[in-house]
This record gives sequence, C-alpha cells and structure tokens, in this order.
Amino acid sequence: MKLEVIPQEYQTALPILKKIEDAGFEAYFVGGSVRDVLLGHAIHDVDIATSAFPAEIKEIFPRTIDVGIEHGTVLVLDEEEQYEITTFRTESTYQDFRRPDHVEFVRSLEEDLKRRDFTINAFALKEDGEIIDLFDGLADLENKVLRAVGNPHERFHEDALRMMRGLRFVSQLGFQLEQETFASIYDNHALLEKISVERINIEFIKLLLGKYRRQGLQMFVETECYSYCPKLRAYGESLLRFAELTDQQINKEVHAWVLLIDQLGLSNKEIRPFMKAWKCSNDSIRTTQAVFMGLQFRKTQAFTKPLLYVLGEEQAILTEELLPYFGLENDITAVKEAYRQLVIHSLQDLAISGHDLLAYFDKKPGKWMKEILTLCEQAVVEQVIPNEKKELLNYAAAAIEKNEC
Repeated sequence: MKLEVIPQEYQTALPILKKIEDAGFEAYFVGGSVRDVLLGHAIHDVDIATSAFPAEIKEIFPRTIDVGIEHGTVLVLDEEEQYEITTFRTESTYQDFRRPDHVEFVRSLEEDLKRRDFTINAFALKEDGEIIDLFDGLADLENKVLRAVGNPHERFHEDALRMMRGLRFVSQLGFQLEQETFASIYDNHALLEKISVERINIEFIKLLLGKYRRQGLQMFVETECYSYCPKLRAYGESLLRFAELTDQQINKEVHAWVLLIDQLGLSNKEIRPFMKAWKCSNDSIRTTQAVFMGLQFRKTQAFTKPLLYVLGEEQAILTEELLPYFGLENDITAVKEAYRQLVIHSLQDLAISGHDLLAYFDKKPGKWMKEILTLCEQAVVEQVIPNEKKELLNYAAAAIEKNEC
C-alpha cells in the first residue's frame, strides 16, 4: 500500500530521513503516527526508526541530545523542529515486566517491528509513502481488530502495561480485541501489580476519555484488569454501570474522576484516599471533591448563591457540564450570569477586613475575627445585608453582642 498524500508533518521531516539514507542507512516513520494517518486522524508525534546506531546518528546531525541513548534514542534538533530517532533493536528478557534487562542494536527493520505491541502499531512508512506491513496490520485496521504482534503472552510479559494500552485503544478506536489477545490479557492481568500506579493512571484516564468508553470499560472488567487497579477490586458491577451512562464522550480528566467516583458510590470523604491511591495530585483531588459536591446538589436542584460562591465560576461550570450524563439539561450561560451577579466573589471583595474589626472593636486579635468575617461573608453572599462597611460593622457588633463569636 502507498499513501496518495503524505501529511505535512511527514513532509517537514523528510529531509531528516534523506540525510540518514544518504549516509547509507535505512530510515522510516514508525509507530502510532502511521496508524493515525491510515485512520485519518491527526498526527501528534513523528517517530523515526533507523538502521544507524546512535553514534552514527550523532555523526550525521550536528545538533543532538542523548534523551535515551542507552535504549537507542537520540533527539535530533533541526531548526525549530526536533525528532526522536531510535535505532532498530531487539530486547532481552524482562525481569520487571516493564523494562528489558538489556537492549541490542540491530540493522534489521523486521527484528525491530517484531517487538512492537500491536499489529496496528507495527507499520513503517518509507519516504515515498509506501507502507511496510509485516504483520497484517492493514487487515486488522480494516476489520477494526486489535491483535498483539506475534505471541501475545510474550508481548505482555515483556511489558505488562501493554494490556492497559490495549484496553485504551479499544476505548479510543472502537476496535475489538482479537480472541487470543483477549485471552492473554485475561490470563496475565495480575501482572499489572508489577506496574507503577502512575503509568496505569495515564492509560486508565485515556480509556475513560475515549470515544468508545463503553467498550473500553466492558473489556476492562471482562479481562479482570480492574481488579489490579487501585481500590477497584470490589467495583466490577459499578464499572459496568459507568459503562452504561450516556455515550457522550468525556473530554476532561476531572469529569472522568467525578463520574467514576459517582458511579462507584463513594462519599466525599472517601475521594481523597481513593485518588491518593491513584497517585493523583492534590490540586486534582481538590477540584474533583468540589465538582463532585456540586454535582450531588445540582442533580436535584438549581445552584444557590452560597454554592456558586464556594465553587467559583470554573468549578460551577465543570459541575454544570456533567448534567447530560444523567439525562439532565444544563445551561452554562445561566451559570455564568448567576455567578457574575454575586455581590462578592471572594473574601477580598468584602467591604471590611480584619484591620477594620480591630480598629472598631476593643478586642484582642483572635479566632473571633475569622468567625466574624465568615458571618459577614455569608450574609453578603446571601444578600441579607449590603456589602457596605458601616452595615457590616453594625452586623458584626450585633453578632458579638449575641455571643455568636
């Protein structure tokens, strides 16, 4: 097969291939970008594989960076562009189910492609647009089948994360797992225990964000990979419920976490330990907690002024965007307008400060100041009193007299 039109991303990189070939070596575009071109998808990364060894690449190009030279990868800098160029290689045994004990550089493209994960990722593209397909990947693309290259048990023992990658491709592409590949993932799913949570997290979120999320989640459960992911072992049925939500694609990571947590039936206080187990950042956890809280309220009633104030505009919008997943209509414009109409948007907008309280009341600094400011803040947000200094000080004096603070 030959491409009729070579994408611009490849055309820009063609001089790199030509320089390598002029030096007497082979060079090809490889990896997921070739698959994406064949599927009509956008290209994100241009990877090049070559018969030239790293030292030989460094002789050909004056500007390089050793980004992974021990594994055969050199970064070539070409004007404003940069390209990862990797030597054809074979790999030894994998003691940790993730990284080879050692890598051997070879001159054979076939030997290099044999170590790829799936047939649809094992293409090589020549500079003239000819596709090299040694493992019937074109047929698998046509039939929408995800098949491991060679023996699937060997591929997954080499790198157990490939099982999660496979499930992610099911979700992103809508492909079916080939029977032997499915059976091998099922047989070897416990190997995920050997993989870092951070790497599993990346693949899992991509799965949840996939256009064919339902298929991906179903395979995630049927292969039992879920049982070796953080805190999911008891939630197979809940994950299948998640799969049955509307097919609307999830586009934001926070939405993926909130919908997952909602379908698992976790409480707000359970969110932090759950997401910590997934090695999520504190910022991600805080945002998820806020949007989850907003969603539980918004499912049954409209936003109130205090809730809008607590959430802030961004998190209120994130909350509103989730309603269609539960068969509810949302109105982003109305949320923005309601937030805009709040009298204040933060404590800094309040007409009095701690200094004003100390100047007005004959009291020493203490926690009473924070309590008074919080009372005033709530009263202004709920429009009980106007945001005016005199009114607020009178309100504070009344609260102190009633021993509310």
